[in-house]
Amino acid sequence: MKNYMKLIGLVLMMTTLIMSAVLPVYADSGEKETESINEKLGVPIIVYGDTLTDAQKTETRELLNVGDPDTVEEYSVTGEDIANYINGDPNSRMFSSAKIVREEEGEGLTINIVTPDNITEVTNEMYANALLTAGVENATVDVASPVAVSGHSALTGIYKAYDVEGEELDKARMELANEELGVATDLAEKEGLNQEKVSELITDIKQTIAEQNPATKEEVEQIVKEQLDKLEISLSEEDMQRLTDLFEKMRNLNIDFDKVKNQLSDIASKVSGKIEELVNDEGFWNSVENFFSNLVNAISDFVSSLLK
Repeated sequence: MKNYMKLIGLVLMMTTLIMSAVLPVYADSGEKETESINEKLGVPIIVYGDTLTDAQKTETRELLNVGDPDTVEEYSVTGEDIANYINGDPNSRMFSSAKIVREEEGEGLTINIVTPDNITEVTNEMYANALLTAGVENATVDVASPVAVSGHSALTGIYKAYDVEGEELDKARMELANEELGVATDLAEKEGLNQEKVSELITDIKQTIAEQNPATKEEVEQIVKEQLDKLEISLSEEDMQRLTDLFEKMRNLNIDFDKVKNQLSDIASKVSGKIEELVNDEGFWNSVENFFSNLVNAISDFVSSLLK
């Protein structure tokens, strides 16, 4: 019984140690940030999936960090919007929602999936690639859903946000962006591939097109094949044709691939910077070191007490 009580004590001690290691990193200061209205660029725009219940909408509002409703513009996106913007099914159920904060020229595009467990197919990079294809630039976009969804419908919400604010996007580019997202998510389900690999492939193809400026469909096809070989990706003839057709459509739409390339490079730099920031966070690593040091000491003390 004595040893049993000591074991319980050790468990409680370990729990305390874990909390002490984690809390310094994640603790809230308790101060609420004051939301400021940007008088030049306008307030953030929130577009909620129309299928959300009142409770889910409230949860989504919290996920997207929406405080004072007077400091944002709120809209809903419906199945009719999907049909209008990307020729989708008007009976679609809409859950994923988006918050768009417009940024200064040159700031680039930043995508944050707030609920990664509930956005099951579309990655940050896939959203970024598709939105750049559609012509969305210089914005911070947060995506969230209270239930598990693929994430495709959030694109429609973002398009609607720009439309209702008077920044109309080209419909042909929006439809192509949706096709791009569809191809990307389909390829990510293939054996031996994953979302990150597919995102890298699409990004590399776009960057190579920007560098080589292909004049024919045959040249686009050659670029696709070269990037597949470089990344050691094996696709069926049908999937290779889908990729070639996709980028041929982009070429015919006269998309500024140089601008897209620069935006993609900025996105990669932001991701790298966040990782480097964590790696170089001395306070974080000190907390980790202290946690394991205290844990070893606690176990050592417990073993010693058993031998007494």
